[in-house]
Amino acid sequence: MVDLHPIKRETFDLGTMTNTDPKGFLRPVDRFDLAPWGLYMARGANHPRFGYLESWLLPEWNLRANIFHFRPGYESSQRLYIDVAAISHEGQRWYTRDLYVDLVSHSDGRALDVLDLDELAAATSAGLIDSAEAQVALETTVQAVAGSARHGEDPQAWLEAQGVKLTWASNVALMPAEE
Repeated sequence: MVDLHPIKRETFDLGTMTNTDPKGFLRPVDRFDLAPWGLYMARGANHPRFGYLESWLLPEWNLRANIFHFRPGYESSQRLYIDVAAISHEGQRWYTRDLYVDLVSHSDGRALDVLDLDELAAATSAGLIDSAEAQVALETTVQAVAGSARHGEDPQAWLEAQGVKLTWASNVALMPAEE
């Protein structure tokens, strides 16, 4: 059964150094960096499986690239978790509207996993997303998968070939998990 849900929205407020997550929780942000291609965010996470989150919002590519720093016992071959998303900004605030499709790259060089196409189809059918946004989601997915395939199954290398230099923290401190 498909998990039919409204579009997940987030706000990234550079002025208050906060991220309002899809559930409406206001999260303090450790760092925002602006680059010509997008916005970098780093913050702690009290999730049971991961304790830190880094994200790059890339509006021109309709992508949000994430690294989840997993807790001991939850290690994974996952390198990047990429949300296909509509991204906009106005002044000090950036906004994302998750377009349902997710891509996962792996540190072992496997092909990208494409997730939640069924959610995109169900949301389109239910009128939660219009056909134009569904088309953007599908075209973005095809571009990212094809581009990554041309660069050794590495979406970061594909983006770098287009002038996008994603940088990540070399060390992070995991936030304690919420009980």
